[in-house]
Amino acid sequence: MAWIYKQENILQKESWRTILTLAYQSLGVVYGDLSTSPLYVYKNTFAEDIIHSETNEEIFGVLSFVFWTLTLVPLLKYVFIVLRADDNGEGGTFALYSLLCRHAKVNSLPSFQSADEDLSSYKKDIKSPEPSTFGARLKSSLEKYRVLQRFLLVLALLGACMVIGDGILTPAISDVEVPAACIILIALFALQHYGTHRVGFLFAPVVITWLLCISAIGLYNIFRWNPHVYQALSPYYMYKFLKKTQRGGWMSLGGILLCITGSEAMFADLGHFSQLSIKIAFTSIVYPSLILAYMGQAAYLSQHHNIQEDYSIGFYVSVPEKLRWPVLVIAIMAAVVGSQAIITGTFSIIKQCSALGCFPRVKIVHTSSKIHGQIYIPEINWILMILCLAVTIGFRDTKRMGNASGLAVITVMLVTTCLMSLVIVLCWHQSVLLAICFVLFFGSVEALYFSASLIKFLEGAWVPIALSFIIMMVMCVWHYGTLKKYEFDVQNKVSVDWLLGLGPSLGIVRVRGIGLIHTELVSGIPAIFSHFVTNLPAFHQVLVFLCVKSVPIPHVKHEERFLVGHIGPREYRMYRCIVRYGYRDAHKDDMQFENDLVCSIAEYIRTGGTGLNGTDKDSTKRSEEMIVVGTPSTNLDGIQLHEENGTDPEMPGTSEVREIQSPPAIKARKKVRFVVPENPKIDKGAREELRELMEAREAGLAYIMGHSYMKAKGGSSLIKKVVINFGYEFLRRNCRAPTYALSAPHASTLEVGMVYHV
Repeated sequence: MAWIYKQENILQKESWRTILTLAYQSLGVVYGDLSTSPLYVYKNTFAEDIIHSETNEEIFGVLSFVFWTLTLVPLLKYVFIVLRADDNGEGGTFALYSLLCRHAKVNSLPSFQSADEDLSSYKKDIKSPEPSTFGARLKSSLEKYRVLQRFLLVLALLGACMVIGDGILTPAISDVEVPAACIILIALFALQHYGTHRVGFLFAPVVITWLLCISAIGLYNIFRWNPHVYQALSPYYMYKFLKKTQRGGWMSLGGILLCITGSEAMFADLGHFSQLSIKIAFTSIVYPSLILAYMGQAAYLSQHHNIQEDYSIGFYVSVPEKLRWPVLVIAIMAAVVGSQAIITGTFSIIKQCSALGCFPRVKIVHTSSKIHGQIYIPEINWILMILCLAVTIGFRDTKRMGNASGLAVITVMLVTTCLMSLVIVLCWHQSVLLAICFVLFFGSVEALYFSASLIKFLEGAWVPIALSFIIMMVMCVWHYGTLKKYEFDVQNKVSVDWLLGLGPSLGIVRVRGIGLIHTELVSGIPAIFSHFVTNLPAFHQVLVFLCVKSVPIPHVKHEERFLVGHIGPREYRMYRCIVRYGYRDAHKDDMQFENDLVCSIAEYIRTGGTGLNGTDKDSTKRSEEMIVVGTPSTNLDGIQLHEENGTDPEMPGTSEVREIQSPPAIKARKKVRFVVPENPKIDKGAREELRELMEAREAGLAYIMGHSYMKAKGGSSLIKKVVINFGYEFLRRNCRAPTYALSAPHASTLEVGMVYHV
């Protein structure tokens, strides 16, 4: 017992060590943007809309707004509420959309199957609301009306587009000259390929130093200039501020809004860290440091009414003169680090959109073997860099870029508020009154800031709208084209009856080997198969129709990855294998995938199509139903594929079904074999089927892939012709090929071209 207690203590220490390490890294990745907001808030607020008077009402009013905005939005809304709405550890607007899809059975993916709902991630905490509640009626309406489903998808896409737009704007905001800013931006984006964990360890000391610096300066200014500045934290000063300044004060809210830029990164970057680590970092270090910094600035300004002309240097007027140059250096470094939060969030959002069929395929590089959400996307990284440089050179004005960034940030927050209200009702099964209170309370605060940002449309706020519109168009065109392509596949698929009419030989010569036919269909025979059979006189002795698809959950366990079934009777040697990945899973692109695939089919054959529960199925149902089969790494008591040097003795407790030697040209003789457990016994037919599968595996795999070209049908509208013939085809030709296409050996790959008239 003492040993067990000791082991538990070791595991607990390691767990807390990991959490604190992630909290430390998050300071350099998540909070860089939020922690540098004191550089811009007072400068942008007092730039031209209001001028403070001798009574300090404007100074105290701005401080009151800053304090309560930081308290209500980042602390109350995100830390205590929104972070709890994670999708199995993942955050962002698409995580909320994924939660709603699962609970309301609404899905934008056409390849969705009812079997996907049996995944353990789907089963987690999903309960149907009581039939008489508003949640049940709302769920029914979402499932019934396509227009509501599309509106929900567009809302999630809008939030994603604004995050990406903010990823372009935030790195461009700095107080340095344009040439130096461009050099810093190039260096920043060049560091991204090292990964979040390395960048986090590199940047975290800078952010910590900056936070300690501004909090110490804030304390100094409070005690030196105005110890009673804490009185301005009363919300009464917000009322006095708006009453005195009226329209000018309302317009100045766009500058005050900058105090919460970067708050959305806490939720968007959740997959890179953990909920607890992000909460610890914010509540213990970031929040108190920011409050002290803003109070210190207000205390200094309250005693210096004759420096109106010096507001152009913003934050630095409150820094003691002897410390200004060291603080300036730290501030520039912190401003550079501040861009990291939104860049990381942009990578996460684009990966989720791409996996759910809402963004063209891009290369995903996983930079950490421990934290799965830490990724790097080369194409997006360099596109962001080019656009950031263009914005920096084009604007040359921090105030205009601040207006643009503020509108992007507050739009994302409004989208999050709307989606969260649905999550409260549909996922958390709380009363509709609570959801309405959430929307009215946080929505009214954010709507006030949104209106103040939108009024400055011509002063830079048009930039995120234009960027988001372009990104939204790309997403919508890709999603529309993907849906139309899948609909064409479904409408033109070959029936199983046609297959049965050909007989066991399929009317052609069966040659040795495994034919791996990639398809996006989850049922039926793809049109590419009939197209291929019509033009070629031979096919492989074993055919596998492979569908690699994404499901709207972050991760799929390895034991639930493969879904295997027969197509037609057993003697046809035709199988369907569906490989399911979550939108945050890494797709295997090595030879191990082939072994996992063959072993999963072999395990399906061994169980006789009974699955894990052992229930038998007749031959007709077997051609329609599919069984979840674990990979060899998770199904250790099932069939294993072994490669051994020499003639090793047979493994105890197993019986060798087939031993295959490699070609004699290889000096070191290797044996490749299936090792099958003795129990339960398998019948003669299954043993023969396994033997034939092993022979086909020895002969090798051939990859047959469809290469489709889409064209709009004659008589289609002009918009559809432009979207399909130019938009979608342009994106398809210039985006990445599917992961399985990149990993397939070129020597054994065959592409079958078809024109899709949609």
